[in-house]
Amino acid sequence: MRPIIFDCDGVLVDSETLSWTAWRRAAAPHGVEISDAQIQELTGLSERDTHAALDAGHLPIFEDFWQAVSSEMYGLFDSHLQSFEDAVDVLDHLKGRTRLAVASSSPRERLDIALGTTGLADRFEFVVAGDEVANAKPAPDLYLAAAAGLDVPPEQCLAVEDSPIGIAAARAAGMRVIAVDRSFFPVESLSGADIVVPRLTAAVFAD
Repeated sequence: MRPIIFDCDGVLVDSETLSWTAWRRAAAPHGVEISDAQIQELTGLSERDTHAALDAGHLPIFEDFWQAVSSEMYGLFDSHLQSFEDAVDVLDHLKGRTRLAVASSSPRERLDIALGTTGLADRFEFVVAGDEVANAKPAPDLYLAAAAGLDVPPEQCLAVEDSPIGIAAARAAGMRVIAVDRSFFPVESLSGADIVVPRLTAAVFAD
């Protein structure tokens, strides 16, 4: 079985809505409204790239603004963040069958909180965060780093994604891609994956 590299947000943990709620709350005092269309476009980018895409000269510099976002976000994570049941079931099935890693655009602090809060941190041999590579998704850096962390050629790995930006990153790294449709994006936007599934099951990963 191929080594499998998972995205985190939207694949393993149900965090997308919570994250964007935090962004909206932090942006509102500065007169910046974040539309649903922007959310569709920007989900999967790093936090820094998201800030750059949203900032029209009204938001504080990233370091200051991220403090406000993360304060909101981590409070929401503490009270509401959950793992996806199908993801946990698949991780249980895959344990001992293949090597597992995470490649997430989230910064290390956020990623560790998400995996720790949901009890998934010890499921993976290697985890790489968006602030640990030169270029975040849709560049291939995160997936290449995860493959290197597993000491496996990237073309031998399978990526699991939920966003068009993430799919593009895994494709650029030369990986096969499974996209799980969490109803956050139009399903047609996931067409860059090798297959699109409504949920993760053991059968999806059968060679």
